[in-house]
Amino acid sequence: MNETAGPKKRTTLADVAVRAGVSQMTASKVLRSTGSISEETRKRVKQAASDLGYVPNLFAGSLSSRSSNIVAVVLPSINDAVFGEVVAGINDVLRPEGYVTFIGESHLNPESEEKIIQTVLSMQPAGIILTGGIHRTAKAGQLLKSWACPIIQIWDEEDEHYDGCIAPDHARAGRLTAQHFIDRGVRRPAYIGAELRKDICAARRFETFKRTICEAGLELTEVIDQELPRQPEAGRTLVADLMRRQADTDAIYFLNDAMATGGLSWLHEASFSVPEQVAVAAFNGTSLAHAIRTRLTTVPIERLKLGQVAAKTLLEAIDTRSTEKRREVFRVELSRGNTS
Repeated sequence: MNETAGPKKRTTLADVAVRAGVSQMTASKVLRSTGSISEETRKRVKQAASDLGYVPNLFAGSLSSRSSNIVAVVLPSINDAVFGEVVAGINDVLRPEGYVTFIGESHLNPESEEKIIQTVLSMQPAGIILTGGIHRTAKAGQLLKSWACPIIQIWDEEDEHYDGCIAPDHARAGRLTAQHFIDRGVRRPAYIGAELRKDICAARRFETFKRTICEAGLELTEVIDQELPRQPEAGRTLVADLMRRQADTDAIYFLNDAMATGGLSWLHEASFSVPEQVAVAAFNGTSLAHAIRTRLTTVPIERLKLGQVAAKTLLEAIDTRSTEKRREVFRVELSRGNTS
């Protein structure tokens, strides 16, 4: 889907000076914390800079008005196997073109993301690739809106505020998994997840899964912890809690493969037969590369390709300065393993 928007205009020091009613020299001194400037004027200039989303250029002396060869990539975590492969795909495309990536990790914290965005903008990036699905602060949104370089959003398919959107179809992933359980004839399905308040995309998968299950006349048991990390140990902890309270659960959809592997480990140790007694499914496909005997039913994501397409989309935007927006949503399919 292509959309046309007007050209972006970068907020400059001159804009701040006009807003504050001072000269550019005075505005510059205030923002560099130099000179004898009254407190009232300092407050006025700083407020104007904040209102306009102005970010000073740390490289002004060496780069003048040019952008750098830096591409900022803002992710939840580089330690996450999903985003590690996405970054590999980004670098596959950008490095041969002379660009280097600056990685910022938000850990799904909106305030941390805001600080990262402010830092990377001060580097005059040639472009930005950032992960959606986070509750972005108003200030972060304003900073991004006021910056002239191309911005590509990945992972969240429903946000089109930027120059491009490259993402998997999370809603379809939830529906596919629910329908698979329904077709299998399950009677007591459950969902296990964590940090859904922070992760919009995970919440979207859960909601479509839940809706499809309920429309089939089934009751869904939900075990969601908003504090636990989305890792194997959390999967073990939460499935143990579920099965001790509801031992007749016959299907579990986990937020991701990592939590599912932990949950599977507990089920095997507790002598639950998988999939005869309990069917298990998850999302993202990170477990598939490490599967030996147990192959998890999951919805795999083309993580390397996603990064490559995002980087190519960014390069096109840099090279052409086009105002057309590119939106590509990857169609996902269920990969049936021996856990369901």
